[in-house]
Amino acid sequence: MTNAKGKARPRNNRSGAQEAGSAARKPRGGRPTRKAARELDQRILETAADLFASQGFAATSMEQIASACNAGKDTIYRRYPSKAALFTVLIDSLRTQIVAEADALMRTDGAPAERLYRFARFLLSVNLRPQLVALNRVALGDAVANAALKLPSTAEDPLMIRFAELVKEAQKDGVVVEGDALFIAEQLLYATSIKPLNAVMLGNRRFIESGEQQRYFDQAWSLFMDGAAPRDADKRL
Repeated sequence: MTNAKGKARPRNNRSGAQEAGSAARKPRGGRPTRKAARELDQRILETAADLFASQGFAATSMEQIASACNAGKDTIYRRYPSKAALFTVLIDSLRTQIVAEADALMRTDGAPAERLYRFARFLLSVNLRPQLVALNRVALGDAVANAALKLPSTAEDPLMIRFAELVKEAQKDGVVVEGDALFIAEQLLYATSIKPLNAVMLGNRRFIESGEQQRYFDQAWSLFMDGAAPRDADKRL
């Protein structure tokens, strides 16, 4: 075929582009590209998160996950040798995402007390995310009972480590009493987050509404910080 100027025109140009794209997606030997492998891993984890959250650990099978994300069962097992391994990777992946959000928050400016307040409020909002509520319920029930998940200790938890760093800043600024910063951070977490989280996990919808979350948080924060302030401190929040 020729064009208007008589020059030869390549045949089936679209087909050639498709073949090139296919070659880019699948290197020699038929192995998927790194990008395709990452996308598949992400799809598996997202599908597993939805199924674990809606059905629980025991009721979710690897076969269900494979079918729901349109992947072969062998493909799933090559990446995750067991359902417990998949659940653990899922929780680690979610924790990594949350830690990245926490790190971005820690880079913001403000007085130590303000930074501590923002971080504690962030932890409350994270804990009340619907999917995390459901997965927390699974982790504390089915998964732990089946030895599927080893929960990190407070000293190993990256979020609590960052929380303790902010407590230390507030201690240096004279608004929080001296003492074990990690222990104080843990008590602040219990004061501001654990009651709402437990209530939501048990089906109480009171804290789903953001205004109610904020009212509870501010009251708990004020009471805790009044108790945690140095007795001779002139500074008050």
